[in-house]
Amino acid sequence: MIAKTLLLAAALGSAFGATAADRAVQVHHRTIEVQGVEVFYREAGPAEAPTVLLLHGFAASSYMFRELIPRLARDYRVIAPDLPGFGQTTVLPGVDFDYTFDNLAAVVDAFTVAKGVDRYAMYVFDYGAPVGWRLAVQHPQKITAIVSQNGNAYEAGLSEGWADMRKAWERPSAANREALRRFNTPEMIRWQYTEGVADTSLLAPEAWQLASAAIERIGMEPQLDLLLDYGNNIEQYPRLHEYFRRYRPPTLAIWGRRDPFFLPAGAEAFKRDNPNAEVRFLDTGHLAIETHGKEIAEAMQAFLARHL
Repeated sequence: MIAKTLLLAAALGSAFGATAADRAVQVHHRTIEVQGVEVFYREAGPAEAPTVLLLHGFAASSYMFRELIPRLARDYRVIAPDLPGFGQTTVLPGVDFDYTFDNLAAVVDAFTVAKGVDRYAMYVFDYGAPVGWRLAVQHPQKITAIVSQNGNAYEAGLSEGWADMRKAWERPSAANREALRRFNTPEMIRWQYTEGVADTSLLAPEAWQLASAAIERIGMEPQLDLLLDYGNNIEQYPRLHEYFRRYRPPTLAIWGRRDPFFLPAGAEAFKRDNPNAEVRFLDTGHLAIETHGKEIAEAMQAFLARHL
């Protein structure tokens, strides 16, 4: 039985391209209080190494980086917080916290300061992208490189799947808000993991189960608030594009081409304002790291090695 268990563990590791060195990396699970929020985060790697900040998105948490962190931590200091409203991060009792992307970014910004991080590369996915974009626009001198995995930055990347959200942005009635509730159900969360994936046996069900459990524990209202606030991210795109044109940060857009929400055109669009942006597509869906973690890790390691 022990031999079989070890073989299974080895097989799971090799599926992500993990080595014995990766498995030897110690990942620390910690919390720190900033702005009335107890931020849970994962951290690994040498303290003196260049920092990589990993920002997750909707229907996920820093758990999505569970295999990527050990790979990167051989060469970098890796920090992955749970955003407010997700995972293990908790708004403290008595704190009046509005769930907007401005506030999520403010918490992450304060978190990096509390951690003593003044320069960092960032990996952004889904909701993590508008958080990261705010940090880049506000503190361009801090950003050393960007990896966007289905982290949209252009209106061209928004699919028809955003129709209900657009309707709610234009007419924020109680009925239109209520219509968004379905996006937070366990069935819909699972669908976001499986849609566009050719072989769903590659997906670990714990990922969407944990995401659903967090929404149940924290509540659905914060998620509805964020869906309604997402329209403000689009309004900020011109400032972001100016940042890309002015600073031309090293950028890798690595995209699940079958994403039902963020189209491949959104990845290609990075090259409009930053000719140095690299674009790569993977034959999978929205949460590409769950099926193509090895490919993403290798591409990211090569990219960071060239630029950091």
